[in-house]
Amino acid sequence: MDAGTGQKDEAKKIRLLKAEEIECRVSVIKENGLSLLLYKDARVDQRILDETFGAFGWKRSHQSIEGNLYCTVEIYDEIKKEWVAKQDVGAASYSEKEKGQASDSFKRACFNWGIGRELYTAPFIWIQGDLADIQKKGDKLYCNDRFKVASIGYNDSREIVSLVVVNTKGDCVYAMQGAAASGTGKKKAARKKAPEAVLTDSQMSDLQAELDRTGVAMETVQERYKIGKPETMSEAVYKRVMEALGKTKSVKAA
Repeated sequence: MDAGTGQKDEAKKIRLLKAEEIECRVSVIKENGLSLLLYKDARVDQRILDETFGAFGWKRSHQSIEGNLYCTVEIYDEIKKEWVAKQDVGAASYSEKEKGQASDSFKRACFNWGIGRELYTAPFIWIQGDLADIQKKGDKLYCNDRFKVASIGYNDSREIVSLVVVNTKGDCVYAMQGAAASGTGKKKAARKKAPEAVLTDSQMSDLQAELDRTGVAMETVQERYKIGKPETMSEAVYKRVMEALGKTKSVKAA
């Protein structure tokens, strides 16, 4: 085995990210929905480096170059009997500048080694407004929901081909399913929305009863939860509406 083969084998050892190691961050938020970005944190990088190369098989260092903080991650090459280094620069966070740069530069250097590089193949993730708790305060929109990856699948080219995202209640808010074309390495993915449940007559009756009790107009609910036809709202949205109405005083008691 030559040195090149040894390095290639070492690179193959770096595994793909598990669903629980991927975090979701809101990227863009609008009244009709929001988009998510997938990312990993530094603890995931450390864990994968440890399990892949051993606690003594890698090391990191930082240096400031022209005011920017760089991180160098070195891995010991058993074939060449020497340390191999890859480096990248970090961006400052809004809260803790130095700590943010150190963490970001480390994560970027780990991307150079291939850890989490599959996240670059993630699809555009759009969550519809009726599947997210989007609220407006003044001119600013924000979301009370938190999202996580429930499952993820890859093809032989280490590309994401299936993905399911849920909210904190466990409701599916995004689903992507597909497979790579044989021998091409290209992704053929079909995206689909989380299925919307059609409310039963009983549920619509209960909803109307709560609206009558509280004096809240159906139009207000539709605007607040970004709903089209009330009877086609999802089960998750229906539960949120009923919970909110249940906490509202009745017209007579007000």
